Amino acid sequence: MKKILSTGLFMMIGAIAFSQALPPNPEPGKCYVLCKTEEVWKNESVSIQVAPEYKTIVTHPAEYKTVTEKVLIKEAYKRLEVVPEVWETKTITYTAKEDANKLSVIKARFGKDSETVETKSESAVWQMSDKKPDCTSDDPNDCRYWCFKPVPAEYKTIPLTVLASDATTESTPVPGFNKTYTTKVIAQPQTTRTIEVPAVYGSIKKTVLVKDAWKEEVTVPAKYKSVSKEVLVTKGGLSEWKEVKCELVDNTPLPINWNLGSATLTSAAKRIIDTRLLPILKTGVAVAIESHTDMRGSKASNQDLSERRANAVTNYLISKGIRSSQLTGNGFGESKLLNRCSDGVTCSEAEHAKNRRTTFRVVNQK
Repeated sequence: MKKILSTGLFMMIGAIAFSQALPPNPEPGKCYVLCKTEEVWKNESVSIQVAPEYKTIVTHPAEYKTVTEKVLIKEAYKRLEVVPEVWETKTITYTAKEDANKLSVIKARFGKDSETVETKSESAVWQMSDKKPDCTSDDPNDCRYWCFKPVPAEYKTIPLTVLASDATTESTPVPGFNKTYTTKVIAQPQTTRTIEVPAVYGSIKKTVLVKDAWKEEVTVPAKYKSVSKEVLVTKGGLSEWKEVKCELVDNTPLPINWNLGSATLTSAAKRIIDTRLLPILKTGVAVAIESHTDMRGSKASNQDLSERRANAVTNYLISKGIRSSQLTGNGFGESKLLNRCSDGVTCSEAEHAKNRRTTFRVVNQK
């Protein structure tokens, strides 16, 4: 009977996972939410030419100057002179017997070791959370999240014999020896020496062109008129899965200390939102904001106060550039107390404070 029930539960979970089109290539231990992309528009200024560019031409005469130029009267030339060779006696050292080596063998050595082998690979399975007890939706897929749980790998250790050092040889040098002999060699061979005879120069004067007649083109720029138009930068309506910390899919406290009866955000409250909630929303995910009160005061006034506080948080986030489609704000008044402190029950201030809370959680975008 237990096997039949577990098989039915597995088939039901598999059917739900298939119908929800879960994210491809998930990682074990990670959680994901579905995000919707908004359309992004921008204004561009288009320039229209109302008058063409054209040129005017100004001419300038040629320019000259008188220069003195050095000219060749008699070319330079070379004459050769013989320089005799120079001899010297040298002592030459040569190797009468070359150095050698004597080899002796060193045997191989072995040691003990072990190797751990993976006998079953790491894997993972999908697991779906239970439905949140405070969920108000009738849709069975709401208030749940999917986690890809890891299944660890299995290993086995095998003993091994390993080579500590392979067989080798040890070399012992056997020295050789040198001898010498004398020889007479040319230290400097016979050669010729080149004698440079310089050229003879004179000078002449002539008129040369510095700059030929030229024209200057002056461009008269075109005239333009700007027209503004709206351009679609990013197409909206597309959905994608984004990874989030698994703890963020549960209601997470936003520790705002509201002033008594007030729904106005203080500077300290704005700093808490900026540091804890704004970075999460800038990744593109959607968040549900929930605000609650304690039981003191009427149910109607507490409901109104909690709604105004939830709206104050969402309006502040919109003013910081967050899209309204990423935000849901709800007030629950005193309808979801966390302890016994309902009407007619005497409680401490600390117990009442536990019920006065603002929370957020990451949700799917539809």
